[in-house]
Amino acid sequence: MNARAHVPDDDRPPPPPRFAFNRHTWKEIAHLLANLPVSVAGFIYVVAVVPTGVVLSVTVIGLPWLTGGLAGARLLGRAERARARALLGVRIDEPSPLRGRDRRERRARGTEGFFSWMWTGLKDPVGWRTVLYEFIRLPWGILTFAITLVSLFVLWPVLPHIARGLTNVDRALVRGLLSPSDELESRIAELESDRGVVVDTAAADLRRIERDLHDGAQARLVALAMGLGLAKEKLLEDPEAAASMVEEAHGEVKLALQELRDLARGIHPAVLTDRGLDAALSSVASRCTVPVKVEVELAERPAAAIEGIAYFTVSELLQNVSKHSGASMASVEVWRAENRLLIQIEDNGRGGARLDGGTGMAGLAERLGAVDGLFVLDSPAGGPTVVTAELPWRERERPEPGRSRAPGA
Repeated sequence: MNARAHVPDDDRPPPPPRFAFNRHTWKEIAHLLANLPVSVAGFIYVVAVVPTGVVLSVTVIGLPWLTGGLAGARLLGRAERARARALLGVRIDEPSPLRGRDRRERRARGTEGFFSWMWTGLKDPVGWRTVLYEFIRLPWGILTFAITLVSLFVLWPVLPHIARGLTNVDRALVRGLLSPSDELESRIAELESDRGVVVDTAAADLRRIERDLHDGAQARLVALAMGLGLAKEKLLEDPEAAASMVEEAHGEVKLALQELRDLARGIHPAVLTDRGLDAALSSVASRCTVPVKVEVELAERPAAAIEGIAYFTVSELLQNVSKHSGASMASVEVWRAENRLLIQIEDNGRGGARLDGGTGMAGLAERLGAVDGLFVLDSPAGGPTVVTAELPWRERERPEPGRSRAPGA
């Protein structure tokens, strides 16, 4: 029987060292070790693209080659931002897409569209900053890889501090060279989003107008034409029946005209064009189911587009007052403050309105935001509800001297 020799506790070898680093430290170490292959690949790409494009710029293919290379550099920058997010926790917004002219327009305009695309790509600041980033990265990637590799075997106790210091430099490089172009890029992204809102809103308005025409005035006019056709057939055989049908058709004509007037008012009311916001908003207030006090203090009129937005904003808000508020009175105030048009609508209803409450408030806020406006809703439970809208003023266009407008224009 084999017996195992007893070894005193003091003579036993120490346990192997544990890897006590947290996951953030290991991510930083992984980032530093990956710096070498990533920086080498990026440097090779940049050297193959930029100098070649510059040298070949005297030929036909040089500038297109360089433009394509800068577009590829954008992709390298996107990959580096993704690596920084995953391993370093650096959250950086993506730059706005590089947009030349629309693809259909480029096809239609041939070489002019091609040169537009090429010029837009050549002056892309995001692509050039990525090229600079890849040039700087190679010596830094070699240095960080070597330091981290040596520290894994020699400077293990202080490796977390070394890794943190080195990756802080990486974070600074990514933020400095791969971030969007400050306020300009953010503004471009915001304007692109606003443009999408405007396009969607215009498309929805066109669908509404088409539906109203199809289901309302168009259907009524078709019925009117059929009725007049039958009346024509009966004119000699049964004059009394024909006269009755003509009288009925006359009533249909009146209804069709009223529907067309209502539809035209929904597109752009004539009273707004002719007499301005004061008269137009008073007209809207008169159709509200609760008494509305309107005060408009404007020495001059803003741009027609701003007037239209203000009119439809007040119109929709007063419809909400009629349908949802339970108010007994409301007020509308409009005034100018420097280069802004301000609108305030207040009611003494039950309150509790929200932007996501299904009453169209969110759509109004988006529409105003699309033209650099503001929409503020204050509606505590129990009321009152106060909506403040703010729009850019924008001066109204005036007719050129010597030109007179046609009547009704």
